[in-house]
Amino acid sequence: MDLSSEKIKRILSKYKFHDVAIEELQKIHRIYPEMQASTGTYTFSDSTQRDLLKLIGNIPVKYEGRTYNFPIQLWLIDSFPFTPPICFLRPTSNMVIREGKHVDAKGRIHLPGLHNWDYPKSSVVILLNEMIVKFEEDPPLSAKSDNKNPHELLAMVSNFQINDGGVRYLDQQNIKVSIIGGGDLGMASVLSIVAKCKVDKLVFIDIMESSTKGGSTDLEIFSIPKVAVSRDLSSSAGSRVVVVTANAWSSEQSYVKVVQTNVDMYRGIIPNLARLSPNAVIVIASQPVDIMTHVAWRQSGFPPTRVIGAGCNLDSERLSRVLDINLNTHKQAWVIGELSDNKVPVLSNTSLHSSIRPEIAPATSATKPLLDRGFEMMKNKGQRSWSVGLSIADITNSILTDQRKTHSVSTLAQGWGGIATEVFMSLPCILGANGSTRLAGVSLGEEEDSKLRDSVSSLANLMGQIQL
Repeated sequence: MDLSSEKIKRILSKYKFHDVAIEELQKIHRIYPEMQASTGTYTFSDSTQRDLLKLIGNIPVKYEGRTYNFPIQLWLIDSFPFTPPICFLRPTSNMVIREGKHVDAKGRIHLPGLHNWDYPKSSVVILLNEMIVKFEEDPPLSAKSDNKNPHELLAMVSNFQINDGGVRYLDQQNIKVSIIGGGDLGMASVLSIVAKCKVDKLVFIDIMESSTKGGSTDLEIFSIPKVAVSRDLSSSAGSRVVVVTANAWSSEQSYVKVVQTNVDMYRGIIPNLARLSPNAVIVIASQPVDIMTHVAWRQSGFPPTRVIGAGCNLDSERLSRVLDINLNTHKQAWVIGELSDNKVPVLSNTSLHSSIRPEIAPATSATKPLLDRGFEMMKNKGQRSWSVGLSIADITNSILTDQRKTHSVSTLAQGWGGIATEVFMSLPCILGANGSTRLAGVSLGEEEDSKLRDSVSSLANLMGQIQL
């Protein structure tokens, strides 16, 4: 791998772990000599740009007894190798991306090795090996139908179990939602979703016998239309939305151990849910919601766009209402950040009922007093089970109807507003049939930015203490 060009040297000199990065690049070259280094400007989802090193090459993928070269591109963040690369397929003009569990529609690659990156246990060489194995199980590329070699086309597409991506979510037949867990929040979610959403079947899977036995039994006794009660996760198969409300709090005094109890419970739930409903959007309402959404994403193997947390959606809807009715702003507002005292209010630049895609308005001396006043007015309302259930139904409805409404939900925040750490927190996201799309980042005030940075640190610290 040639690293001698002045441009590559200049970019590499800015990497935080310069010497370690070069060692890793040399290891990659020894195992995958065809991978070539070059430079480029990467544009993050918040529209910020950074000059980075990238690796381009092909990996050999065997399928039906033949070997195909799958072109890939790896962007190395400037904290590499302690931060995982951002990986993409680079289809040629005669190739088509097959969106699936490990690759999204834009060709971005999502693998357990990326989600669980832990250098030096993790490396690009190990990642490439994992990529080959996963792609051989479920090839993410196929030849276009106009390929002149019909045998190659047949070999590439035979036995593919092609899914419709987001198209089937718009089908109004067989709309199924599953709610996992229970207690008052599970019951509130059931009743709210049945009331607000058009569903053909809602399955309430009561896995917490001690706390929900009475409620789930009542659902069976009174036979609410379209609602089925089960204690078997397999009943969730084929769901379009899966809501997880389960909490397994222990009597441990340590907060980390209490969270660990939930994480351990998720280990037996989330991978099975992902397997049973591979095209679902998973909505997390377990506590602490930002951590549990992060855990669910890692355990599911789904793209981060299809694992979201209820997060600050309820606070955001309340704030918008206060600003509209009490303060006459008539603009949508969101509460972003960690679901804690560090939450931050932001304002949209469009009116509540505008058809224009909203954006977050930059902080100004005029908007801050208004937001602070509105935030203070709704601050002490509290979050009861029925109100959170209504919020979950609102999120679910936007997904089922492909509404494209903007909600503040817990999502992968890495790359937004300069956040380099892998954490989940609430950000404004457009929700539709295929999950979430974040709004671009924006310049926040000094106080608000400081709160978000504190949340990033605390969330990352807690994630570092739990065992996945």
